[in-house]
Amino acid sequence: MGKKITRWLATLLPVIATAGLLLTGNAAAQSSAVPATGHRIQIYKIYYNSPGPDTGSNSSLNHEWVRLYNTSGSNISLTHWTLRDAAGHRFKFSTYTLGAHSYVKIRIGHGTRTQTNRYWNMSWYVWNNTGDTATLKDSHGGTVDSCRYTGRSAGYVYC
Repeated sequence: MGKKITRWLATLLPVIATAGLLLTGNAAAQSSAVPATGHRIQIYKIYYNSPGPDTGSNSSLNHEWVRLYNTSGSNISLTHWTLRDAAGHRFKFSTYTLGAHSYVKIRIGHGTRTQTNRYWNMSWYVWNNTGDTATLKDSHGGTVDSCRYTGRSAGYVYC
């Protein structure tokens, strides 16, 4: 009887582990895109309402951004990953690696790419002030993270 229980537990444990991951919201259980080692990228903050009037100036556009955070202790390649809003506007990373425990901002306007700032090169705003959903997908199209918000007077949201 001991061997039967052991075999039964061996088949049940992966199911329990997967259920636990789903209940805690761990993206590794929700998307095959995230490496099994648990390394992950998250949408950390969305600044959806740039300060002042919406003039469409490059300065105003670049004050609207999404900040991604690498929660892992390893560098993660974001090459060909995408960030999208609910309307289908899409930013695609070219060759890029986000360092361990590092952030990167994807700014809406134009600028010179750096390790900490990437530019969408849009000529008008992407993130709706009344609410929107940001979705981060890996190079295979698997959802890595998403963040839905409703408009707030602060103009930004932590995800």
